[in-house]
Amino acid sequence: MASQEILREEPSRGSFINDPKVRGIFFQAVVVIVLVALVWWIVQNTIDNLTRLRIASGFGFLRGRAGFDISDSAIAYSSDSTYGRAIVVGFINTLIVAGAGIITATIIGFILGIGRLSHNWLIRKICMVYVEVFRNIPPLLVIFFWYSGVLSVLPPPRESINLPFGSFLNQRGFYFLRPVWGEGSWLILVALLLGIAMAWFVARKARQRQMATGQQFPVFWTSAALIVGLPLLAYALSGFPLSFDYPKQSTFNLTGGFQVKPEFLSLYLALSFYTAAFIAEIVRAGIMGVSKGQTEAAGALGLRPGSILRLVVIPQAMRIVIPPLTSQYLNLTKNSSLAIAIGYPDLTATTGTVLNQTGQAIECVLIMMVVYLALSLLTSAIMNVVNARMALVER
Repeated sequence: MASQEILREEPSRGSFINDPKVRGIFFQAVVVIVLVALVWWIVQNTIDNLTRLRIASGFGFLRGRAGFDISDSAIAYSSDSTYGRAIVVGFINTLIVAGAGIITATIIGFILGIGRLSHNWLIRKICMVYVEVFRNIPPLLVIFFWYSGVLSVLPPPRESINLPFGSFLNQRGFYFLRPVWGEGSWLILVALLLGIAMAWFVARKARQRQMATGQQFPVFWTSAALIVGLPLLAYALSGFPLSFDYPKQSTFNLTGGFQVKPEFLSLYLALSFYTAAFIAEIVRAGIMGVSKGQTEAAGALGLRPGSILRLVVIPQAMRIVIPPLTSQYLNLTKNSSLAIAIGYPDLTATTGTVLNQTGQAIECVLIMMVVYLALSLLTSAIMNVVNARMALVER
């Protein structure tokens, strides 16, 4: 009875300082107050310095005349355009080089990652040397290698290297045919989009059929026929409105066609080959993370090594590969800011020029921070959706 009465007694609370909840609230409040005071001090100090230097704040300067040219622009731009349009040009250039680099780096990385596990000794060692070399070289050095060590030693325009399909390669870049769209060309684009949509629908239905019955459907050839066949049919029905402008050699340069300048080529190739080394290690780790019993069971069913890799190993390895692959995509996008070293007009380069001419340092830096943050969040969101679709569904 005495022990039960003791248990029913409420324990003494003691000082509130000894209460973990009170201490937690107190320290959190102190941290918040310090952070607010620090932010207030930074803002107030910035305002005082801008006032002292007579520098106006705000984003109204974006409507001013830029007064400088941009060598590589995907949209119409001239020196009479605004600062805002110059920043948009740099943003589009960043998107182009980052998007192209991600696609190329993924393809090369998967090939290297699979090659590192090859039974062929020579292929395995070549892939290993590639990965170890590029992983231990700064990306800026790789960019300089392609720009100064490869593209700058190409022959001049008079001695351009002839490539298939009427293309040329020289010191001034890569030249290839440019499509010229005539009247009715929009039908080809509509047919292409329709073919892609139908191919996606066929692939989805084929997967559902295989899950239900186990029967496979020739998805690849059907999709290829839809994506290629429908635009060709529209091309013929609309009276062949599409023609091509081929580059032609002149006395001192090449005319016609489409030109990819060496600055873009250097940055694109450097980021692709550099990031591919890291992706290769991720792919190798993902494949090794798949149980060997899966491979042995597939082999016991009579599947060939290529089919085992494509149908059994890679789909399971993707669940391991995708999360770290996202980080490499983000790194490639942020590494594109090194383009300023070779004069490629990306977001950092164009915004830096605007900053030098206007003196609006805070606004220009804030624009770059917001844009790169938005690109990172968008990339992460897309990869999270892909990862969710690849995840195992538990019953």
